Amino acid sequence: MSRLGWEESEFPILCETCLGPNPYVRMMKQNYGKECKICQRPFTIFRWSPGAGMRFKKTEICQTCAKIKNVCQTCVLDLEYGLPVQVRDTVLNNRDDAPTSDINKQYHVANMEDKLGNDSLVNYAKADSAARERLRAISRPEPYYKRNRQHICSFYVKGLCNRGAECPFRHELPVENELSNQNINDRYHGKEDPVAKKMLGKMGEHGAGLKAPADKSITTLYITGIDDTVSEQDLRNSFSVFGQLKKVVAVHKSHCAFVTFAQRSSAEQAVTAFPTMTIRDAELRIQWGRAKPQEETAT
Repeated sequence: MSRLGWEESEFPILCETCLGPNPYVRMMKQNYGKECKICQRPFTIFRWSPGAGMRFKKTEICQTCAKIKNVCQTCVLDLEYGLPVQVRDTVLNNRDDAPTSDINKQYHVANMEDKLGNDSLVNYAKADSAARERLRAISRPEPYYKRNRQHICSFYVKGLCNRGAECPFRHELPVENELSNQNINDRYHGKEDPVAKKMLGKMGEHGAGLKAPADKSITTLYITGIDDTVSEQDLRNSFSVFGQLKKVVAVHKSHCAFVTFAQRSSAEQAVTAFPTMTIRDAELRIQWGRAKPQEETAT
């Protein structure tokens, strides 16, 4: 922290997606080159190209604000799972206590500056294991570099671009939908974020569609989407966090598996926690198993 409460730093806090695939990325640095879009304090900005054919990116918020929420300084998504703050806090049941008025924001950030050091206020170790597994299941397993594409050419939209293939911008028409109006403040504070609303809506639809069977003896889950890379041990590792397992059977020829819990409550937690599950790049879907047909006794 320098004079007047302005922030000076040597390297940005970035997610793998924003940093890009190039291990030798070069950055331009400017001390106090911009105001943080959250606390309005001047901070050190960085600008770089993530890779060939990608647009230049820059830091948007200061490091203190990024540490408070454990988010990337550029995309303002969670550093651990790459998810919107609203989704993460909803699953972890975190509360957003950060002030929103200008004076209170600056006072809050100034107090946090010395307390945080290199740490974050978000402690994943204290979170419930089922919640962490749920976040892992809905997060992307690999960086999403498509997010670094060039912007749409405004001249092409107006029908005026004459550069053709030499134009560095994308030649396509913009799509107007619920994701068109996004802003950094809503994403940072986890309020009214359209991306988070869409993800939470899908999670709710998934949970509503998996109504638990009335037969309480059913503790088996039917998993589809299994391929040869997913082993029974992989399934045990993913589902054992919800409770004791009685049996795990993977039928690779049929691309499915059966996971049986010792307790019905454990199976219900697993169904609620996983809207989808990704293991070794295989996207799996979960359904309730069926009760075994009762054998007719001989008369």
